Amino acid sequence: MLGEAKIRELLSSAIARSPADETEVVLLSGDQALTRFANNTIHQNVAETDVSIAVRVAVGRHLGSAITNRPMADALGRAIDRATSVARLAPETADFPGLPEPQTPKPVRAFDDAVAGASARWRAERVREVLRLAQSSGAMAAGALCAGIAEVAVANSRGVFCYHAGTRARFNLVISKDGASGHAQRAAWRLDDLDFEGLARTAVQRALRARQPRPVEPGTYPVVLEPYAVQDIVGHLAFSGMGALAVQEGRSWMNGRLGDRAMSERITIIDDGCDTAGLPMPFDHEGVPKERVTIVDRGVPVGPVYDTTTAAKEGRRSTGHAVPRAWPEFAAFGPLPVHLFVAAGDAAIEEMVQQVSRGLYVTRFWYTRLVHPRDCVVTGMTRDGVFWIEDGEIAYPVRNLRFTQGYVQALAAVNRVGADTWLLSGGFGSVRVPALSVSEFTFTGVTEF
Repeated sequence: MLGEAKIRELLSSAIARSPADETEVVLLSGDQALTRFANNTIHQNVAETDVSIAVRVAVGRHLGSAITNRPMADALGRAIDRATSVARLAPETADFPGLPEPQTPKPVRAFDDAVAGASARWRAERVREVLRLAQSSGAMAAGALCAGIAEVAVANSRGVFCYHAGTRARFNLVISKDGASGHAQRAAWRLDDLDFEGLARTAVQRALRARQPRPVEPGTYPVVLEPYAVQDIVGHLAFSGMGALAVQEGRSWMNGRLGDRAMSERITIIDDGCDTAGLPMPFDHEGVPKERVTIVDRGVPVGPVYDTTTAAKEGRRSTGHAVPRAWPEFAAFGPLPVHLFVAAGDAAIEEMVQQVSRGLYVTRFWYTRLVHPRDCVVTGMTRDGVFWIEDGEIAYPVRNLRFTQGYVQALAAVNRVGADTWLLSGGFGSVRVPALSVSEFTFTGVTEF
């Protein structure tokens, strides 16, 4: 862990030496450790300390960027020189509004000493509990437990300096037995929020219950979706249309739906980087404080999230959702919401099942791919437990299915929302989501497993 004082000195001195008109430096640092297991055995322990520093400079409206992973003055100085050279050769970026002015983000506590101090022995002891449960049922466990510290700092030549340090822990496992499987996953920044034994018991029970699945015909069915499946829905909606660049380019599912009811009135989706029920980070990668943004209000898409550039196009201010523009893999995305919450309802999952006469209970989706962004049509497979519901009870397991479904239309057909929410993390930030009961969901194919 580098610490705020060292990072401030490093970034401030580098910016002071920059020959560019404007200079922005984003530092991401992590101390992460991971224990991975499979076949009921720990097979890998790794720990990584890494720093990545991205420089973005402007010479007039000519932009350049460079990246280094050496947190030293000379290396950072060379990165700034490279970025400046690139900027002098680059065409003008006409819509560049300049770097943001300083604003003071609201401090958010998201650091847990227990996570920061989680040793290899501690991780092994938690995994041993999981393996013991799997072995006692004759099942096989595979998965990973990771924990560590993440630091982020943003500084620019207009006087911005923001720093945040937080802890992260993530546990996921798959239990397998007789060709069936059960899955569990959670994320947290506090160690006390992870119930390893409870997650393992759920996954074991799911795997045992999912054995000997029966065939089921493809078709449109009522479904009860566990939060793992809901995570995929919200993630695709975020990636393909909750950012202002997607809306401005006309490729968002929000286009043509803003201000109109497009989903069930039971659906409200909010992005809040300061809510400690998620994985907080109080500012974005331009150093702009994160605002709590209601993206869908009781079924009505209200508006996307903004960074400085997309906000300037509409005469607005940034909502604090910039991704690190200097990284090539992020540069084309525009702003994204990465701290999403779906508002809880009032139903227990058991109550949702009781209200389905004939339908399917789906644990999670897998290998999902976007087919059409304007309706957020996605195709993918079910995985780790699908069950037939008959007369309000889970009757028996069924084989996995392929679905092709518009996720906007799926959320329009929600008739119950779970009271309990789960914090899950994926490739783009975190989501806290409930289970959903959906009256119509279209499955287009079946499997032999």
